[in-house]
Amino acid sequence: MSRFLPLRRKRGCMRNSEETSLRVAIDARLISGESGGVESVVVGLAHGLSQLTDGSEEYVFIAYEGLDTWIRGHIAGPCRVMTVPYRRPAIRRAWRAVSRSLPRVAASCLEAKRALLREPATNAVPAADATIEAAGFDVIHFPLQRGFRTAIPSIYHPHDLQHLHMPHFFTAEEYRSREIVYRTLCSTSTLVAVASRWVRNDVIASYQLPEEKVVVVPLAAPVDAYAKPSPVGISDIGYDLPTEYLLYPAATWPHKNHLRLLEALSLLRNQGIEVPLVCTGMKTGHFRTIERRIRRLQLSDQVQFLGVVSSKELVSLYAGARATVIPTEFEAASFPMWEAFRFGVPVACSNVTSLPEQAGDAAILFEPEDVQEIASAVQRLWTNEGLRGELIDRGHSRVDQFDWITTARTFRAHYRRIAGRAVSEEDRTLLERTSSI
Repeated sequence: MSRFLPLRRKRGCMRNSEETSLRVAIDARLISGESGGVESVVVGLAHGLSQLTDGSEEYVFIAYEGLDTWIRGHIAGPCRVMTVPYRRPAIRRAWRAVSRSLPRVAASCLEAKRALLREPATNAVPAADATIEAAGFDVIHFPLQRGFRTAIPSIYHPHDLQHLHMPHFFTAEEYRSREIVYRTLCSTSTLVAVASRWVRNDVIASYQLPEEKVVVVPLAAPVDAYAKPSPVGISDIGYDLPTEYLLYPAATWPHKNHLRLLEALSLLRNQGIEVPLVCTGMKTGHFRTIERRIRRLQLSDQVQFLGVVSSKELVSLYAGARATVIPTEFEAASFPMWEAFRFGVPVACSNVTSLPEQAGDAAILFEPEDVQEIASAVQRLWTNEGLRGELIDRGHSRVDQFDWITTARTFRAHYRRIAGRAVSEEDRTLLERTSSI
């Protein structure tokens, strides 16, 4: 028997049994370029849902007025955009008062944990959003890791609980803010959706949630949701790069582990193997530490950080890469891994969290805290052409198992179920699949 039984709608939410249409709100209130992979998730969801023309559902993406261009290009079919005025989220306003009593240092995370036990977590999460709730939605989907408490059936996406595993990378303010929001919305939502078994097990254990409340809905390659620009020559995009190089696309957050990757490249150079490295992504405050390490290891002529690049430039950079490396210490899922697989670039990545599950047999895995292991993995990719070809074939096979239309159909099945609507045979199959992943 399926563990996904029909849910009884809350009092006051029942519709006429003859009415079959379903209105779903997807919270897309973000500023493009500031949300990293979360923005790609929303775009992918819009891309998939826009192609579901075989149902009677309407999918409304709630975006900020005047800041919605990023999502409109991906909207079609049963999807549309509804805009609301931009204002600073209530959790930030509430947090300003809290932060005055908590030092902005990682060491105070213990006090943040204690404070969470003293004060009700729900006080910092909005109890409702009158504008959205008055629009007559049957389901609300929160894919941005934030949201509000509501009587309307809802799906919440926490993505990952990195703050619990690596509190030293967060200020006390950041730790407390995440913990309040994540714990509250995991508790009050109808369903919690994550992208991997590893994150599902982590969320269930960390927040003591019923197993049937947390489902795995795999995501697809972000590039599949965007118009695919043709790569141009590396020289034509304005960068002076070597003919071949190792590519690492990631913002320079400390947990992305650029420092150990640099140490590994230095180790290889001392062995007579010089591997050029090209990195893309937002340069955070931690980049100053990375620059100092580059100078200390005398890698300035071997390493380039390009910052944020356009989609056309990124496609060209993948086209010129001999391999991609992902040495991150923590990841809910790696979109750069999917991108590399899609563009035919072999991958070496960390063996942490959900990455082995995502990679399958299509990548070399290594321990991210072991510089020697990183160096060995890079050396194997860089020097073994036969291995690279084998990994490229496996990568194509791996990423081809996932697509945004299947992701969208799976969410549609959950939307219908938690709204108390009839589900099709296809829906039941997809619901069973999310329970067995």
